[in-house]
Amino acid sequence: MDPVRNPYAPGAGQRPPELAGRGRELDVFDVVLERIARGRPERSLMLTGLRGVGKTVLLNTLRSEAINHLWGTGKIEARPDQSLRRPIAAALHMAVRELAPRHRAPDRIDAFLGVLKAFAQRSTPAGRGGAAPRLRDRWQPGIDVPAASGRADSGDIEIDLVELLSDAAAVATDVGTGIAIFIDEMQDVGAEDVSALCAACHELSQLGAPLIVVGAGLPHLPAVLSAAKSYSERLYRYQRIDRLDRIAADQALCAPAEREEVEYEQKALDLLYEKSGGYPYFVQAYGKATWDHAPRSPITAADVRVAAPEAEAELAVGFFGSRFERATPAEREYMRAMATLALVDGEESARDDMDAAVPTAEIARALGRKPASLSPARDALIKKGLIYSGERGTVAFTVPHFGRYLRTQPA
Repeated sequence: MDPVRNPYAPGAGQRPPELAGRGRELDVFDVVLERIARGRPERSLMLTGLRGVGKTVLLNTLRSEAINHLWGTGKIEARPDQSLRRPIAAALHMAVRELAPRHRAPDRIDAFLGVLKAFAQRSTPAGRGGAAPRLRDRWQPGIDVPAASGRADSGDIEIDLVELLSDAAAVATDVGTGIAIFIDEMQDVGAEDVSALCAACHELSQLGAPLIVVGAGLPHLPAVLSAAKSYSERLYRYQRIDRLDRIAADQALCAPAEREEVEYEQKALDLLYEKSGGYPYFVQAYGKATWDHAPRSPITAADVRVAAPEAEAELAVGFFGSRFERATPAEREYMRAMATLALVDGEESARDDMDAAVPTAEIARALGRKPASLSPARDALIKKGLIYSGERGTVAFTVPHFGRYLRTQPA
């Protein structure tokens, strides 16, 4: 098979040639956009799931849909220990620039940009004892209007964000459209900023303002939001993004191959689904390796068996290994204990697919340690995005098949 014509794309956030199995999510988002366009109330949207299920790809696709509906859009990727103030200011700047050419009153755009600039430059209180907020004059957001005063510049992120997003929604209303802010890795937004974002979304929903937030994060994102504001479970529409079912996984492989006049034997598809588990990233990885090794069409199960070691080696380095290397020896010990507990009577179980969590008490017992002594390792792994805690007293891997990978690594 010609590797130049290989249609598969196992890349981080890279859209596959066939976005299979996500029709329901796209339909839901189209309904949200249409309802808001007609002045109907709607909730912001949160996508949750393990790594490798295509959350970023779906987030980018939803953004494209919003752009097609002539909405203003902006996207950011949250990072641990980074304030939301500057990134969300940059995202709103981009969104309003998309709307500005259709606005009939340039002065209204300039007025908003002045508020946006003031918001972006205002720091949170840095000193002890409630020190007054200060302007960070060394950083400029690239806005060629003077910073406004008295609006979205108090230094309290919750007050400021409510005012800023309300003003942005007013600009969208003037144009007869909406604004959507897309936030990837949303579980990494700091607690204070999450609380502010929830408060702003709550205010906007009460006003019926045409501005929504579309977030994507790990499975414990709902718990992060709920800890910030008790009403968050009613504030957002949550959608769990999971592995592909068999029909969708076959479509993800067969549709792009058919466009290249290549076919798969049924047994080849059976084996590919067994190897990939239906996880979109793995489907692309095994599909790419199989294509490169197959001598001709139709692709057979024998071709899959020959190619599988190469796909697994690539995953071991780029998908699993890069994450494993980020962990300290103590953190690796913790994860190995988790991986061992994923075995039931010495065999692979559903836990190995990360559908179930492991009690932290069991991990402590397996390591012969007190649970409190393992808290630093657990917290560090959560911060690094390698594990998550969906329920109190339990942890699970954020990466599919990570337990299986760990059991192949020497201690």
